[in-house]
Amino acid sequence: MANSFYFYDLETSGINPQQARVMQFAGQRVDLDLNSLGEPHNILIAMSEDVLPDPEAILVTGITPQQTLDEGVTEVEFMKIFDEEIATPGTIMVGYNSIRFDDTFMRFMRYRNFYDAYSWQWKDDRSKWDLLDVVRMTRALRPDGIIWPVDESGKATNRLEILTAQNGLDHMKAHDALSDVLATIALATLLREKQPKLFDYLLSIREKKAVSSLILGNEPYVYTAGRISSEFNKTSVVRTIAEVKQKGSVLVYDLRIDPEPLLHLSEEEILEAWQWKAPAERTENDIKLPILEIALNQCPAVAPLATLDESSQERIQLDLKTIAKNRKKLSSATDFLNRVVSAHSKRTQQQSQYFTTKSTDVDGKLYDGFIGTDDQRVMQNVRMADPDALPGFMTRFKDKRLQQLLPLYKARNFPKSLTDEERTQWEEYKNKKLFEGGDKSQLAQYFMKLQEIASRPNISTAQQHVLEDLQLYGQSLMPTD
Repeated sequence: MANSFYFYDLETSGINPQQARVMQFAGQRVDLDLNSLGEPHNILIAMSEDVLPDPEAILVTGITPQQTLDEGVTEVEFMKIFDEEIATPGTIMVGYNSIRFDDTFMRFMRYRNFYDAYSWQWKDDRSKWDLLDVVRMTRALRPDGIIWPVDESGKATNRLEILTAQNGLDHMKAHDALSDVLATIALATLLREKQPKLFDYLLSIREKKAVSSLILGNEPYVYTAGRISSEFNKTSVVRTIAEVKQKGSVLVYDLRIDPEPLLHLSEEEILEAWQWKAPAERTENDIKLPILEIALNQCPAVAPLATLDESSQERIQLDLKTIAKNRKKLSSATDFLNRVVSAHSKRTQQQSQYFTTKSTDVDGKLYDGFIGTDDQRVMQNVRMADPDALPGFMTRFKDKRLQQLLPLYKARNFPKSLTDEERTQWEEYKNKKLFEGGDKSQLAQYFMKLQEIASRPNISTAQQHVLEDLQLYGQSLMPTD
């Protein structure tokens, strides 16, 4: 049974969890009434020598690699803290857009350091939640008592720093992980105070079993998500059209859209409409499919149709008559829905083939397959082993990814334990990763990016200092001979 929330936030060296690293972790445990329990965590994590940060990300956070090296812990030291003090049994892990961002970074960090990537969010009564979609649905369905901001263009915005400012909540420093955590807790407290029924309802259906009971049927329901236009407060009414069991998801049709003009589409045309196009390649004639996919284990914000009162219908610009009309048309479109399901299956296969054949570093291969039980046991022994004993585990792994990760794990976390041969191999690995490719190498592109940013007319003095530190960091990684 859940016994506490743990609100957390990350600041990272970039946006790609396969390549970038966590530079700051902060979090605060609260009880189920949102009262603080104990002191917060605020931990810097040292950058590894084989990783270059995205300068744009560092300009946002102000956290330089040098600062993490001076004040931070290694990833393996952090993971021990995380498992012993943070991801305790009964914990609900919560963030602001954490499911799509922070949770993913945590999974890749765990994978790199021989921890199970997933159990921290389900085993021993642990679970996850995300406040962002709670905010979005509250704004769409039950906005009373909260000030809802818009940006400079008059467009609705749910950015954390703007919401907290408009509602008089403390948020001392946006994009500082601990400040963001405390602001998220304050926002959660406001939501629960002003709209307790909706808050508690969305909390109650955060897990897969509860969500499934609502959406695995023929009845339409309210759905709020970032992919829905802000013009409609990120909210529409959908109907499930198929379950994709191998992915743990469902396909849904957006009942805002009249299905009749789409019913003639062939399977090939449906598949073509799903293909991503760059903005410059898009035309007015491109078909926009009103088909969305909902992952059942990602805490989707869904609610019964009965929650859509008259004022909510006005806010999301969708009325019950339109819903009923489009639902009726869809109900008699069996052939079309079958073609949609078939096209989606082919699309999934194409995506799987793409990611399987795409050449990536071993750090990015988490999703190449689940790690077997035998290897999980060896992973546990690796975590407890003396650094000098790590090479002995190489032949005990069946999964080639773990064999490739092992020397990297040792070099990144225990550099002083490297033998002369291992140090030579580590230097060769870094040189190949960062320096190969001449002008197209990672390091060359890094320096070019720094020059481009430095030439911008609006760079502040503080940002110039950050850029100088990043220049020095890149130079420090260059071979000395």
